[in-house]
Parts: sequence; structure tokens; C-alpha cells
Amino acid sequence: MAPAAADPDAATLARLGKAMFFDPTLSASGRQSCASCHDPDHGYGPPNRLAVQLGGPHLDRQGKRATPALAYTLNATPIWTHTQAASLTERLTETDNPPKGGLMWDGRFNSLHDQAAGPLLDPDEMANESRAAVVEKLSRASYADAFRAAFGANVFDQPEQAFALAMRALERFELDDPSFHRFDSKFDAYLDGKAALSAAEMRGLRLFADPEKGNCAACHLIDKRADGSHPLLTDYQFAALGVPRNPEIAANADPAYFDLGLCGPKRADKAERADYCGMFKTPSLRNTAKRGAWFHNGRFHRLEDVVRFYVERDLKPGSWYPAAGRSPSEVTLYDDLPMALRGNVDHVDPPFDRKPGARPALNDAEIRDVVAFLKTLDDGYVPAARKRL
Repeated sequence: MAPAAADPDAATLARLGKAMFFDPTLSASGRQSCASCHDPDHGYGPPNRLAVQLGGPHLDRQGKRATPALAYTLNATPIWTHTQAASLTERLTETDNPPKGGLMWDGRFNSLHDQAAGPLLDPDEMANESRAAVVEKLSRASYADAFRAAFGANVFDQPEQAFALAMRALERFELDDPSFHRFDSKFDAYLDGKAALSAAEMRGLRLFADPEKGNCAACHLIDKRADGSHPLLTDYQFAALGVPRNPEIAANADPAYFDLGLCGPKRADKAERADYCGMFKTPSLRNTAKRGAWFHNGRFHRLEDVVRFYVERDLKPGSWYPAAGRSPSEVTLYDDLPMALRGNVDHVDPPFDRKPGARPALNDAEIRDVVAFLKTLDDGYVPAARKRL
């Protein structure tokens, strides 16, 4: 056996992290790996159309949030922060920036090694009872000797330390492996002058960027970054969009249960900030067309419905929210938030600045064009000339 290395190099760490990422034996069921929900072929997002994924010791426990995709944003996500006005004058003359950063839908983790521990220990996911239980499984894994070679022959004798080292390896894999940041979509080729967008895709790009139309680029940034690298299609900020309640999530059968994002229930440190309730982090739109369910609660299963919701949320609320009375015009707006918190929902920025009877920001044809553009954000674009070879 190779001599123990107290501080293995990045490549060694990444190899161990990759082995762990694809290893189902690290779960209580023995059948679920990180890759089960974060599939490389789907932008490290879910490989199916379920609103939320199943996990637990018998793979029969339903989670409460849609699985976020891991590709692209892991390297660049800032730590969670909320820059607020510092003085009375600033409070009177300026608007606070939205909260920003952190990992997961609620930004509750600031490092990948902390985030990686979450699914391993979550009873609705990989469902290990403790860190020691994870380490015990690691000690029997096919790559256990490689782990010992990297960290010391007796590494598994100290479960807390071994668990921390394992999370460090997972972090290194997710940061360094090129499959997490391929930049080989049609949009990337277009930015590099190596592909032309179709007429529909180009119209969709313009609508996506137009602040009076789709206004999508206000949060899903499309300009090259300061260092000249390609955009990640997110600003990492949080927003309250008023996405409808999803009856596919079993927890929602309880009328008293609400997923409030930044202020709970999974994130506990902001529970007193009522103004944060209903806010979820803006995801990257790269590989979005590879998903089968969108938004934090997986409410929509067609990309066209996602775009249409933005356009029609307040124009045609009856299309999205449940009836509230005998009249067809009476609906329960923003029904996935308690009544007292529904004022948190964004009503200002286009296309959310429309009221019933107003002209929609996008018509049906324009919605289809935006969807055509969104499909150019998927990894794995192959130019037509290469397809014929």
C-alpha cells in the first residue's frame, strides 16, 4: 500500500469525491447516491419529472423541495449576505438589495463541504442516522483502501474527522470536475461566434433581455462576466414569486404547513425575519430545459408553463390559483404563503407589474420564442456539420 498522505493533492481528493458521489452504498437504503438526484446527464439535476424526489431507508419518503441542479454555480456562489441601508438617510433614499448567496434554495450553507453533509443525513434523502454511520459505510466501500492511503491507515477510527475529510473530498470533486461547468451549450457557441441562433431563438433572447418584456435577464444574467468568462444565468439573489402551492407534495395536505424558504422551516437562523418569508434563491437557467419540474416546489412540469406563469400570474390569477368563493374571479392569490405574508410577493418588476385586463408582457408566440432560447442553454450542443459526420 502506498504511504499515507496527511494532505492529499486536489486530484486525489477529487477522485475520492467522485467515487463517493456515485456510490449508492453510502445511503441507508443502499440504493441512492448523490448522482441519483443530481444526474450528470441532466445538469446534475434530477433525472425524472417528480416534483420532489423520494428517499429514506426504503426510498419511499417524499422530500419537500425540488432538487436543485449543481452544475455551474458551485464555484461562484458567494456566501449568504444581505446588504442593507446603513443609515437613516440611506433608508429614506435607497432601497435595500435583496439577500444573496449561499447554497440550497434557502442559502443556508456557505460551503460545499457543509452542504454535502445535508443529503447524507436528511431522513427524507440518504437517511443516515449519524456521521459515524456514513463513515462506517465508507470503511466498507470499494475505495476504502484509497481513502486510507490518502488520509492514513487509521482514518476510520476517528469518525468525526473521517466524515469531515470525506466532505472535503466531495467538495473538491464538485469544484474541480469539468463536467460541472462544461460551457458547451449552443448559447456558449453563439457567444464565441461559433454558432448562429435560429430566428425563434434570437427573438427569444431579445425578449429574455428586454426589461419591458420578459425581463428575465434582470435576475438570470446573460452578459459575460468581468473576467470575460461566460454568464452563469443567475444573480444568486432571492425573490418571492408567489409560486402556487403544489398538491403533489404530501406535506402540503396539511393546511398549516408552509415552506417559507429563507425563514424556514429548513433554515432556522432567519425565522424571525418575516420579510424574508417566501423568498427562494434564483437558480441558474443553464440546463433548465433538461428538468422535468421547475421552481422550489416542482409545481410546473412544462417549461412553457413556467414562462406563462410569469406573464399571467396577476393577469389571469384564476389560471394559477384556487377558487376562493362562488365567483370565478375570486381566487386565493399566492396560496403557498400564509395570508399575513402574501405582501412579500414581488408586484413591481415586469412582467409582474400587470393587473387583470392589462396587455400581457409576452403573447403566446413570444412565450414560445423565449422557450426556444432557453433550450439553447442546455449542455452538449453539437453543430449540424458535426452531426452529419
